[in-house]
Amino acid sequence: MKNETDTLEVVKSSGEKAVFSVRKLTNSLRRSGADPALIDTVLQQLEPTLYEGITTKEIYRKAFSILKKLSRATAARYSLKEGIMQLGPTGFPFEKFVAEILKTQGYHTRIGVFIDGHCVRHEIDIIAQKEGITHMIECKFHNQSGTKSDVKIPMYIHSRFKDVENEQVAENTFEVRFHQGWVVTNTRFTDDAVKYGTCMNMHLMGWDFPAKGSLKDYVNSFELYPLTCLTSLTHAEKQLLLAHKLVLCKELLHNRQVLLQAGLKPHLLENVLKEVKSLCGHLPA
Repeated sequence: MKNETDTLEVVKSSGEKAVFSVRKLTNSLRRSGADPALIDTVLQQLEPTLYEGITTKEIYRKAFSILKKLSRATAARYSLKEGIMQLGPTGFPFEKFVAEILKTQGYHTRIGVFIDGHCVRHEIDIIAQKEGITHMIECKFHNQSGTKSDVKIPMYIHSRFKDVENEQVAENTFEVRFHQGWVVTNTRFTDDAVKYGTCMNMHLMGWDFPAKGSLKDYVNSFELYPLTCLTSLTHAEKQLLLAHKLVLCKELLHNRQVLLQAGLKPHLLENVLKEVKSLCGHLPA
């Protein structure tokens, strides 16, 4: 990109202003699987469309539009964060998405389980068990970019965890039911949320937290892309598939009939499956 962009001021999703960073955009494209030649092409086509005060969201849209014409698979990976946000409006698809991530780590999971606590009855988003350890996992889904999970979230989840932590098995006799409470979100945590969660021995997983083992790390490492990332499906088709309790791209490989029920024409169906295979078709479903 030319030097004119070196001082270009952009507006972030938080409303803050910053100098446009070609390096950050390049790194984002590289993480999406774009090779140097593709990155150069995107930057060359993007530069003339930029202007002072442009939002980072608009830059993303422009870059995504260019990528979509050049490489659908790369565009799908580039839209991962946005794709996860499209798992709403209800929280269930995100809960299923998180459970699928946990399964790749060897956890046995159950979703939406009602548990009697010491004081009240609770619905637990996910119960995950591995090697004799049981985790209570609560999912905090956001559908707005820039929204953070503040300290009130882990404080609230921790209070619920303490109410269900132990199970009464006989009069005055209790056994440990849950060993640790988790909070998983698709955005970021505030600093205070991280401090509180760490202090209370909770496990926090966010978009890019912790440094190793974040949400995006697991998705990219195991190619657990949500179907909402796909560029060959319309928003209505994605919502219909979510209603059928399908969440992952790889689930579509063995659900051709559901795709047809979503209204896809046979020739369009092949385009969808081609994109899915380019993303994760070589992995076992």
